[in-house]
Amino acid sequence: MSEVPLAVPDRAALDEVQRLCEIDDPYAHGPEFDALFVRALAQSARWHRDRSPFYRQLLRSRGFAPEDLRSMDDAARLPFVLANFFKTHEVLSVPPEQVAARFTSSGTSGQKSQMFFDRWSLGAGQRMLDRVFAHFGWIEPASPVRYLLLSYETGADEGLGTAYTDNYLCRYAPAREVFHALRRDGRGGHEFDAFGAIERLERWAAEGLRVRVFGYPAFLQFTLERLRDLRRPPLRLHEKSLVFLGGGWKGHAERAISKEELYAEASRRLGIADERLRDGFGSVEHPIPYVECARHRFHVPVWARVFIRDARSLEPVGFGRPGLLHLVSPYITSSPAHSVLMSDLATLRPGAECGCGIATPFFVVHGRAGVSKNRSCAIAAAELLARSDA
Repeated sequence: MSEVPLAVPDRAALDEVQRLCEIDDPYAHGPEFDALFVRALAQSARWHRDRSPFYRQLLRSRGFAPEDLRSMDDAARLPFVLANFFKTHEVLSVPPEQVAARFTSSGTSGQKSQMFFDRWSLGAGQRMLDRVFAHFGWIEPASPVRYLLLSYETGADEGLGTAYTDNYLCRYAPAREVFHALRRDGRGGHEFDAFGAIERLERWAAEGLRVRVFGYPAFLQFTLERLRDLRRPPLRLHEKSLVFLGGGWKGHAERAISKEELYAEASRRLGIADERLRDGFGSVEHPIPYVECARHRFHVPVWARVFIRDARSLEPVGFGRPGLLHLVSPYITSSPAHSVLMSDLATLRPGAECGCGIATPFFVVHGRAGVSKNRSCAIAAAELLARSDA
């Protein structure tokens, strides 16, 4: 798989950003990488301050300047933008004619985030994903694969972020066949084709070729349930098959089961080893690839840093304390989304606690705060925090 040369929009202004994003090892760590990250983040903050009136006003209102970024503690203090802000505002740090792609979030109701990417931001994010897949040994150009995409069948003019990602993932092994389980219904919507998904899985198991299943965990669960309800015998997919999920349960939270239960059922019914069942965490507002290790932990890649903020005071907290997820990466130049506060509740832990061999910290996601009309974020956060402590 050849790599397309990429250059930041302004090498003089963003040379440290370029250096950071050129690191090949996705889980490189150490003081020298922290120092490079801080320098790159200062350049990114300066870039957005000088080009986005919104971000310039945000920094002014918080009394913070890019020149204040001298350490990782300063990075934790960098003013953030709420992920939900992007549901109602379009903010750019580049001229509109430099926008190479526009993606929307995959939420099932309400307003959806809309993010814009210039050529550098789009390509840098893709290259990060390339390097993570290479790290785990999932780039196999000589091994044909059948793809079951548990995501939306889209047209060339559609910009749904998760569908774009799932289709992009098909580049890591040559596609012998691709099947989208969320089929267009001809009326502007989609329908889940469980029987089509099952027919492909059964045929592919009999053919003995590698299978890769990408997409939403909810629709993997629905497929497994239908296999069970139909009393179909367990399948035995090729041992090098891979399940890589992402996007959450969306509008099916009431039917969600634990990740451990889902993996156990997938292993039983599809014959895939636990270490070949993985999840990815990300969002259209912060499309950095957080990919589970073999022990199912989301380690933080070298191109990003994760902080946790108290759900009430919004002050940073350390390892082991749950709070709101604050995601930081200097790579994006198209929009001031280099410091984003998510509505997800999570806990950050030292990498050594995992034991998988990756040394960078990892985070555990507990749930989402503030999801209904008459419930405040604080109430929902408190309930989720109590649940995570149980």
